[in-house]
Amino acid sequence: MPCSSSKTILGIDPGTRIMGYGLVRTEGRKFSCIEMGVLNLTKETDALVKLERVHEEVVRLIECFSPDCLSIETPFYGKNVQSLIKLGRAQGVAIAAAMSMGVQVYEYAPLKIKQSLTGNGNASKEQVCAMVFRVLGLDSDRPRFLDATDAMAAAICHGIHSKLDDWALPAAKKKPLAPKSKGNWADFLQKNPDRIRKS
Repeated sequence: MPCSSSKTILGIDPGTRIMGYGLVRTEGRKFSCIEMGVLNLTKETDALVKLERVHEEVVRLIECFSPDCLSIETPFYGKNVQSLIKLGRAQGVAIAAAMSMGVQVYEYAPLKIKQSLTGNGNASKEQVCAMVFRVLGLDSDRPRFLDATDAMAAAICHGIHSKLDDWALPAAKKKPLAPKSKGNWADFLQKNPDRIRKS
């Protein structure tokens, strides 16, 4: 079930060097900025500690702002394998942190986010930043790290698409990633007898 028409959305641009975050409030067709910033991990050398910091920061943001949902950018598959693995870990930790707090999670590809804000899937970070500022009506200086505006773009992207979901038929609505109910193998086998292979 999509978030309500009036909601707070937490956007995350995952990373193990710089993690961007942005919180946006939607009221009808209006978007407003609540908070925007980055978690700077460039001085941390331990990869596992970085992931722990990501988890802690997402939990902190949820505790402080009580967002209705999390919109997170998926790793860009054009990056090299090692970068993709690191980004995938950071994204997974952020998702797990949100789900552990009972927050619904939505994923969007970078191309989808750029298209939603600028109409161009190949838009630069600077172009995305400019559109974020325009949508939110901000006139402050551009942030040092554009990961922050990338995260805000993810939040706005979900705000746009959740409104479209509100107009869609129930069967056409996207289902969010949500905590799965606990179960066991006996329950699974009882509900899926066709999955049992007999020798």
